[in-house]
Amino acid sequence: MQTICRTRVPSNSPRLTQTVCQTRFAQTSTQARKEGDISSVFVSLSGVTPPPLPTRFADVKKVLATGHEAKLKVSWGRLLKALEEEVKVISSRGPAIIPSIQFEDLKSNPGGFYEELRWRGAAVVRSVVPREEARKYKEETERYVAANPSTKAFPKDNPCVFELYWSPAQIKARAHPNLLKAQQLLMHAWHCNDPDAMISTVNPLSYADRLRIRQPGDSGFALGPHADAGSVERWEKNGYGISGVYNKIFNGDWENYDPYESSARLCTVTDLYQGAGACSMFRMFQGWLSMSKTGPGEGTLQVNPMIKLTTAYTLLRPFFRAIQPFEVDNSGRPSKKYLAPENWEFEPEQTPELQGAALGNSQEYTEALHPHLDLARSMVHIPNIEPGDYVVWHCDGIHAVDKLHAGKSDSSVLYIPACPLTEASAQYLARQRETFFQGLPGPDFPGGAGESEHVGRPTLSTLKSVSDLVARRAMGVERFDETTASSQGEKKILEKANGILEF
Repeated sequence: MQTICRTRVPSNSPRLTQTVCQTRFAQTSTQARKEGDISSVFVSLSGVTPPPLPTRFADVKKVLATGHEAKLKVSWGRLLKALEEEVKVISSRGPAIIPSIQFEDLKSNPGGFYEELRWRGAAVVRSVVPREEARKYKEETERYVAANPSTKAFPKDNPCVFELYWSPAQIKARAHPNLLKAQQLLMHAWHCNDPDAMISTVNPLSYADRLRIRQPGDSGFALGPHADAGSVERWEKNGYGISGVYNKIFNGDWENYDPYESSARLCTVTDLYQGAGACSMFRMFQGWLSMSKTGPGEGTLQVNPMIKLTTAYTLLRPFFRAIQPFEVDNSGRPSKKYLAPENWEFEPEQTPELQGAALGNSQEYTEALHPHLDLARSMVHIPNIEPGDYVVWHCDGIHAVDKLHAGKSDSSVLYIPACPLTEASAQYLARQRETFFQGLPGPDFPGGAGESEHVGRPTLSTLKSVSDLVARRAMGVERFDETTASSQGEKKILEKANGILEF
């Protein structure tokens, strides 16, 4: 099974042309970013209060709502009711609500698993990498850090998230044939409305991200609920609006919005403001490979498993305001009176506010700004994890990290998303390949010397010694085989990628 499609033109969007897509790719900056760490990405970690959004965002909202006001009001009421019911289901099931499957079983294309994955937006694939091999990745990383004390990490007083992109363990894990196969299979959850678009999941691409080794007792890496791949860009015409990714939601028809239709995302711009945490590749799923055994409350991941509803709420929330002021009940949660649909009205005059969004930062969520999500109950831990398990969540998914690592052993992961081959991703891959050769941070990440002077840093010969042909293609160091194309769309993207990579 494969996904191959060309950019779909939404019925209520301007026609997309090659020029539009080229403009989108041109907006991806090739400038090296400032030095920093993961705290640069999030307002909640940086400790810096961002300025109010420019007043022009009131006009952005007005343009989106004009002509759809009545439909938006009615759809908001339906959404609040659906959220209330779904939160009840999530809170009653807890971590068990996250679909889980053995890697070997994933190969049989299990329909039930994919159905759950599409609805929940997150999943665990068990035993992708053998347990002992995955645990050795962690030990190898610790030796690499010990040999290179200049390695940057956050927090400084108790390092958890390391500014490492090219360590031996990361190179091996990204190149592991089981992991690449799992990525390919998981991307089957996505589809295209047009079978000839220039995108293919047959050859997953490697995206060089960081790693985490979190020790028991840590409370510094307390990353709250957030979504990546931009924030304000979700509302902007020259961001996600280029191809109308969320048009159905803005038109008052959120029920028919499809989070897994990929062709509309091919020309989107997710970073208009040089954000430190922007991602230039299309990550169908964010993900990590575990290097440790961990359970709920032990410094691990939390997700919000209702992807369609959270996306709709995120986008519609800025158009509505409470009539009566915020209040909590005896449990400390927003009161039923405050949450009631009749207490919310469509803004008579649109303000610039986009709750939780800031220029150049990821989208963040709080109980006060997003009360109907009931984050205290709808954010659930992923289930117990073993070394070698692969955890994924939708690129729009809300996720967080335990505020306190209350476990007794490390919580360690390698961040590795699932990325299809697209034109924009191939362009990024070419730039990323150069940073690999030089030992610099990936182009999306804070700059600086990185690992350029690190002892034991892998080289191209190292990569070749631990990888097969699929893995080398994923890293952009081997030509894609154009003769394997099963359609004109796939043939075009393979040819385009080879040209971009200068093969």
